[in-house]
Amino acid sequence: PGFYRMTPERRALLNTIRFAEGTWTNGRGDGYRMLFGGGLFKDMARHPQLVVTSGFSSSAAGAYQFLPDTWNEAAHRLRLPNFQPASQDQAALYLMEKRGALARFDRQGLSQDVLHLLAQEWASLPTLDGASYYGQPVKRVEELRSFFSKDLARQRGRTV
Repeated sequence: PGFYRMTPERRALLNTIRFAEGTWTNGRGDGYRMLFGGGLFKDMARHPQLVVTSGFSSSAAGAYQFLPDTWNEAAHRLRLPNFQPASQDQAALYLMEKRGALARFDRQGLSQDVLHLLAQEWASLPTLDGASYYGQPVKRVEELRSFFSKDLARQRGRTV
């Protein structure tokens, strides 16, 4: 996959979403194999489509907690061959573009407007009023910006 160009800023944004979604795992790759609720799956040939019940029931999986229908749409549009990390990253960028957030992020960085647009896709991100679009717990804007800044410095090869 290579439909979307990967920049240090975009990588830091992707990592920030993983941080918010609980799949960051200190940057280790096992976050890409994470099921809703924290369990791991093995086969990355495709979305696992397993329903997990942990307080709530969900079939979300991967670093960006894709639901099967969302994943299938992105995979089809981008002709993604598998559920490997590079494919998941491309699908997440596709969802950002679909929400109108990618170009805005490229222009203005991690603004509250960008987070608000992304909150429609990722429940752990805050809307303009600081709440989840889906009524779930969210990370605070300040916490997300702090993570993003540190990760961006790391992506650019600077010490923090």
